[in-house]
Amino acid sequence: MGRLQQTEVWGILNVTPDSFSDGGRYVDAGAAIAHARRMRAQGADVIDVGGESTRPGAAALDPAEEQARILPVVQELVREGMRVSVDTIHASTARAVMDAGAEIVNDVTAGLHDPDMLRTVAEGGARIVLMHSRGIDVTVDSHYGDVVEEVLAHLASRVDAAIAAGIPRGRIILDPGFGFSKEPDDNWRLLAATWRLWQTELPVLVGTSRKRFLGELLPEGADASERDAATAATSLLAVQKGASAVRVHDVASTVSALRALDAMERGQRDAAGRMVDGTPSDDPGVAYVASTSVSPHTMTDAELAEDAAISARVADEAAGRAVFGRIGLEGIRAYGHHGVLPEERSEGQEFVIDVRLEVELTSAIRRDDVAETVHYGELAEAIVAAVERDPVDLIETLASRIADVCLEHPRVGFVDVTVHKPSAPIGVPFGDVSVSLHRGRRGL
Repeated sequence: MGRLQQTEVWGILNVTPDSFSDGGRYVDAGAAIAHARRMRAQGADVIDVGGESTRPGAAALDPAEEQARILPVVQELVREGMRVSVDTIHASTARAVMDAGAEIVNDVTAGLHDPDMLRTVAEGGARIVLMHSRGIDVTVDSHYGDVVEEVLAHLASRVDAAIAAGIPRGRIILDPGFGFSKEPDDNWRLLAATWRLWQTELPVLVGTSRKRFLGELLPEGADASERDAATAATSLLAVQKGASAVRVHDVASTVSALRALDAMERGQRDAAGRMVDGTPSDDPGVAYVASTSVSPHTMTDAELAEDAAISARVADEAAGRAVFGRIGLEGIRAYGHHGVLPEERSEGQEFVIDVRLEVELTSAIRRDDVAETVHYGELAEAIVAAVERDPVDLIETLASRIADVCLEHPRVGFVDVTVHKPSAPIGVPFGDVSVSLHRGRRGL
């Protein structure tokens, strides 16, 4: 079973003798590689390899020793087709692992420890995780006036520095830095405010795994590995608040939690679809789904009343949790030269497009601002432009192109596209020819 939201799960692979939770277990390259294979089988999308511990009191590590620990592991994981991130604060290590095929550099100091880090990543072409911290000592200076605002401001400054160093914005991932120079209450406030980071329109990585603040939920003296259930819970909560990826030690429990979330959301979507299509649902849990349509016909009084009722429910729910809605554009007409026959390419024909979007609407409703939702007119123009572009043989391909256009909007999670070809060159009487597809981010 796949994850509907396609949140990435990053499996932590500590190739260190002194990690706070699993130090020494995977310092041998063979054991580390075997554990990475196990995490991939459990559902990990990325293996995050670290050779230097960031636990309180950990000794600084020479980059040459760090590379000796991790490079054999990185090289083998890449050879086996795994996506690899490397947790390092050293530019020389970042350069070496990028040369070995790592696609992500995860720097807990956001490039502040090593002044060459950002430029090195820019030159190497990898993605970079910019994490909030106050240096590699996780215990230093843990006082904040407003932890959320200070973390946001710090990360915004590091994004500017990364872009100035030549890293494209599209290669940047943000991490609020749970557990780094933060008291337990600070971590819970950050978790509740994950959606604020998501509003930056950059991917958000959340790493609560086995952190000390989760230990406070357990009986005194409990081992760090006993924090995996709390890790899975906080990872799921972070995803509900907009996290794009979660970084965990125990992959299986978090993947299972996210699959449970996806199964529930499928049920909500199905129930909401029945409600929006005119069959009211008895379950108040689906009341947060809004429906907005732009279509050639005038809405009936019953449809207007139904939309008003749904909108009222949305207003009631907006203060408490994220609001997701459906926006539809139907009957968009555009002229293109798509098809397999010569006359289709030379003469062209009309195509009719219907799209239905699933959109996060929390900010739009709260702020009453069109900039926080999908601008119907601009999207319709972009769809027409996509149809008028270079010709393709299949309307399946054209539908996928249109889906890509819709998914470029950061608030669109899923899209249904139907392409009608009313003038298709068919030798028998027919009413319509159409292709429909359902797509989510990363092609799901």
